[in-house]
Amino acid sequence: MRIMIVTDQYIPMVGGVPTVTRGLAHGFAGRGHQVTVVAPGVTARGTECSEDKVTARYFSSFRWPFYEGMRIPFLPFLPFRRLLQEIDPDIVHIHSPVVLGNIAQIEARRSRKPVVITNHYLPVNLNPSLETDTIISKPFTAIFYSYLVHLCNRCSFVTAPTKTALNLLYEHGLRSPAQVISNGIDLKKFSPGQDAELARWRFRLPQDRPIILSVNRLSREKRIDVLIDAAAKLKQNAHVVIASSGPDEAGLRAQVARLNLEEKVTFLGFIDDAELVSLYRLADVFAIPSQAELQSLTTMEAMACGLPVVAADAYALGELVHHQSNGFLFQRGNSDEMAAYLDVLTGNEELRKQMGVKSLEIIARHNHELVLDQWESLYGHLSNEFSEARERNIAQRGDYNRSRKAMHPQSGAS
Repeated sequence: MRIMIVTDQYIPMVGGVPTVTRGLAHGFAGRGHQVTVVAPGVTARGTECSEDKVTARYFSSFRWPFYEGMRIPFLPFLPFRRLLQEIDPDIVHIHSPVVLGNIAQIEARRSRKPVVITNHYLPVNLNPSLETDTIISKPFTAIFYSYLVHLCNRCSFVTAPTKTALNLLYEHGLRSPAQVISNGIDLKKFSPGQDAELARWRFRLPQDRPIILSVNRLSREKRIDVLIDAAAKLKQNAHVVIASSGPDEAGLRAQVARLNLEEKVTFLGFIDDAELVSLYRLADVFAIPSQAELQSLTTMEAMACGLPVVAADAYALGELVHHQSNGFLFQRGNSDEMAAYLDVLTGNEELRKQMGVKSLEIIARHNHELVLDQWESLYGHLSNEFSEARERNIAQRGDYNRSRKAMHPQSGAS
């Protein structure tokens, strides 16, 4: 099958969407499919590169002013049309609703190609200032969903990674066929293990205290400030490790200094996947105070490594974190409640183990191989449906032309 994945965020960009789209692309290629990823480049010039049988076509782009790390292509209608003709994909799968996603939907529909769109975004993901700016929040959200759902309703099929994410689309007028398909997690790569001590030495972390780990982009909507406030209120002698980077890093470091938490909180910056697995394995608890998650890959990774989770009761996090089963949910923004749950877990090793086992049971349903099976089934169904429709149209045009000739045998004579 020839598969085209269209995304406004792809490697070398860092984040959830680049991770998901790269995982799908390489997963499909590993199963023998021909995969092309179309994305904005990180410079003003278009490029092409290949990695493990996946071809990435990058269009020239400029920086998105409202969100660090996002790029916007220079409206490449004609280049995209030519690329579509060159590849002739059986399926076009859109992962971003902004410029490239819109162009892909228009051109693929024009070429009578089935189009699947997956939504990974909340309004605050495109404009983090909405987290605190109540004046523009409501109108921006209304415009966002009006645009997004209009785009989705022009696609052949719509998916979202969680029920929460799909219900948001239904609430705003989604009419196209749709279903939930998880982003998935590689359970061979992320799993419990015994290499924790080497990572502890590598990152110079204390050996005599439970480790509370947070892996999330340091931007406003992720609410790492709540975790830092909770760290100041911990009664247990635990250590908080923040493994990520982002535009709010300087402000968060200043918050740690202001609260005199330098001995209690460690910033590690961006950690690549190879070392991240070891970091999950040495941690005792995973913490995610984010208020803007339609699934959360890092929470899934932590659960796959057998960690209990303390999470904000916001959007889709409750679909992964089952309160008092594999962790605890606290009221969003409430650092007192977060600290209390972190104290419960860091002070009770047996409870951590029990909840970690539950995390492994819950995450098993999100196995990346099972997710790829779902995508292949959907792609195959849509591709066959469109092929049959094309054949019917061709047959009907042939019948119509033969009927015209029979009724007007001399109509073509000069």
